[in-house]
Amino acid sequence: MNVTDLKANMRKAASRRRAMTDPSVAKAACEHLVAAVRDATGSAVSAYWPIRTEIDPRPAMHALAGSYELCLPVVQRKDQALKFRQWMPGTELAEGAFGAAIPRDQIELVPSILIVPLLAFDRRGGRLGYGGGHYDRTLEALRSRDYVTAIGFAYDIQECREVPREPTDQLLDLVVTESGITQFA
Repeated sequence: MNVTDLKANMRKAASRRRAMTDPSVAKAACEHLVAAVRDATGSAVSAYWPIRTEIDPRPAMHALAGSYELCLPVVQRKDQALKFRQWMPGTELAEGAFGAAIPRDQIELVPSILIVPLLAFDRRGGRLGYGGGHYDRTLEALRSRDYVTAIGFAYDIQECREVPREPTDQLLDLVVTESGITQFA
C-alpha cells in the first residue's frame, strides 16, 4: 500500500475516533492552548473556525484577544498556501471553503503562530490533515521567510503511533490536547 492509500485509510479511522470524543474536554485543552501560545514567540496568531468534529479553539481565541493580533485562514484555491484575515471578537464572518467561517473584511495578516486543526498526530510532530496540503504549503512558505510556531490542536484520542509522511509534509512544533502540551525536538 502506498503513502496516499495509507493516509486515506487513516483519515477515515481518525475521523471516526475524533467524532467519538466528549467535547466537554475541550475546555481543558483551550486552557493549555492559551498557555502554549503565551510561551511561543510572536504577536500574530492564526486559529481556525471549527468544522465537522474539530476541537473548538474559539474560547482560547477570546482569551487571547487584546494581547495578540488574531486571524483566521482563508483557502484561496486548490494547491495554494492559505491567506489569513484579521479576526477579533465581533468580526463579521462569511462562509468560506469547506463551510469554515472567514472574516468578511479582507485585512490580511501574516501569523507567526499557527494553531492547526488535524485528524491525527504522532509523537514526532507528524500531522494528518484532510489531504488538501494547504497547511503544509503555508508552513513551508512561512518557514522559508521567518520562524513560525505550528501548534497542533486536538483531542488525546487523535494521537496515533505513526502518521505516514511524504517529503512535502510539514511537522508540528507542538501539540496541545486536553492532557497538556507536547513539544517536539
